[in-house]
Amino acid sequence: MAVGKEIRGKIKSVENTKKITKAMEMVAASKMRKAQDRMRAARPYSDKIRNIAANLATANPEYTHPFLAKAKTTQANAVGFIVVTTDKGLCGGLNTNVLRLVTSKWRELEATGNKIEAVAIGNKGFGFLNRVGVKVIAHAIQIGDTPHLDKLIGPVKVMLDAYQEGKLDAIYLCYTKFINTMKQEPMMEQLLPLADEKLQGDKGNHSWDYIYEPEAQVVIDELLVRYVEALIYQAVAENLASEQSARMVAMKSASDNAGSVIGELKLIYNKTRQAAITKELSEIVAGAAAV
Repeated sequence: MAVGKEIRGKIKSVENTKKITKAMEMVAASKMRKAQDRMRAARPYSDKIRNIAANLATANPEYTHPFLAKAKTTQANAVGFIVVTTDKGLCGGLNTNVLRLVTSKWRELEATGNKIEAVAIGNKGFGFLNRVGVKVIAHAIQIGDTPHLDKLIGPVKVMLDAYQEGKLDAIYLCYTKFINTMKQEPMMEQLLPLADEKLQGDKGNHSWDYIYEPEAQVVIDELLVRYVEALIYQAVAENLASEQSARMVAMKSASDNAGSVIGELKLIYNKTRQAAITKELSEIVAGAAAV
């Protein structure tokens, strides 16, 4: 029964794998709820500050910040990417989809003569960008399940400073947006300069006017820093919620597949065992008939 013993070993191995994937599914489901709550709590603030900052770009204030679209007149022929991915794998095609989107965009920009620089948030994106030869000027890895803004904004500030100095024409934010448990969508948004498409929610053609206290420069500088921080944090929160959802679905699929493999192996084992018993009985009957 050497064949039967080998099959039993395979069944035991797949059963152990199924236990691991089932445990990972339950852990991901627990983390997913917390990540979704954190992401949904940050969305209203992120949406509101995005609208205020976008309206500010058309308000014609007496002070114009470099982050505003009208202030960007240099042509540095360089574009920055902030790529948000996961630190760990086993989450389906989550990272593959967003990195494919990034690859398509930077190849398109390189074809027009632009240089590419990137900030990687997450170990998977950091490794990918290094492999394909993109210049990574800063990175943040091992973020954990709870993102902290002070750990995120440090690497991003390197790229923001380069933009203010005129070394970059634009900065794009790439991440995975959480739609629902079964669907996550890779996103690429222009972080800087403030683009006109951010005003699409504003149906009127009017421009806003503001009264600044104490003065325009202080208010606008502080607001636009908060704008960038809010969008970076929201992107990471969305990506974490997407990661846990994708991992839960992937581990559930793996557990189901392991169950199917175990069923097939048990069927093969039973057939092999039955064939061995039938052969032994045939030999016994043949021996008795010969006597």
